[in-house]
Amino acid sequence: MTSPRQGELVLGIDAGNTKTVALLVRRDGAVLGAGRAPQANIYRSKKRAYAATTRAARGACEAAGVPWEGRPFGALTVSATGADWPEDFTEWRRALREWNWAERSEVVNDAVGALRAGSRCGTGVAVACGTSAGIAARAPGGAAWHTSYWQEPEGAEQLGTLALRAVYRAELGIDPPTSLTGRVLEAFGAATVEEVLHRQTGREQRPKPTGPLARLLLDEAARGDPVSRKLVLKHGADLGDYALAAARQVGLGGAYRLVTSGGVMRHPAPELRGAMLERVREVHPEVCWQPSALEPVAGAVLLALEQGGKSVDAAVFDRLASTMPPADFFTT
Repeated sequence: MTSPRQGELVLGIDAGNTKTVALLVRRDGAVLGAGRAPQANIYRSKKRAYAATTRAARGACEAAGVPWEGRPFGALTVSATGADWPEDFTEWRRALREWNWAERSEVVNDAVGALRAGSRCGTGVAVACGTSAGIAARAPGGAAWHTSYWQEPEGAEQLGTLALRAVYRAELGIDPPTSLTGRVLEAFGAATVEEVLHRQTGREQRPKPTGPLARLLLDEAARGDPVSRKLVLKHGADLGDYALAAARQVGLGGAYRLVTSGGVMRHPAPELRGAMLERVREVHPEVCWQPSALEPVAGAVLLALEQGGKSVDAAVFDRLASTMPPADFFTT
């Protein structure tokens, strides 16, 4: 028998490519506890993904002082990277039924969670660009659509790979010199570009992740490096093309909201966001841009509240916003 206290709580989980975050929340929107774990992508490992999801959920309960053994909660939504194809949703739903953490459980693609976190209404287009990238769209009163594996322009890992390629090509004289070279050498602790190439391709060591190089690329674009600027502006325009495609899928036009989230989009340099918005406004000039109102995990919470029959009004949204963990809790 579910105790009244447990049944009135909801759990929202953002199972991401870099980290997994869970929030345990009252029906009035107040966050009681937060938990964090490593990435939870079932395409990499179902076992590790489910272990991370469990660890984050248990951590949220422990932080709230709520016994894990007191489940099920009222509702649960998992906003998951790797929830792309029908069989992925089937697999996640099978796990959620087996775990029986909540009376009502659902899984959505992580871009859909980011869209719900973006604003009070949860409609428009959301471009989530962190380690990877995903875009979701929803028209008022309609179903959501997400890019999933249609998505071609990606996030930090792809941008970092583009930065490395620019440095390699500049070293060979194929492309112009770039200030990225010095930044990349410093990042690798290397004396030459060949040393970087060897570090990334030699058979005796694993290559370093390219994601951290995205920040360097955005930095140098903001400082006016022509090579970096060209790469960043093209990537932003490509993201804009896919944002427009998402809007078409759900019939959006006119003055809808374009929301951005993720570490790449939070970088202070405006070039990437500006190029994306410029491309979108070529077709829909009345589009309104805003950074996401809340962290993506809040989207999972809001969807869980709605799944549990709670109307998310301004008071609930604002209470959730005011009780979220501090920003450094989400830093990767």
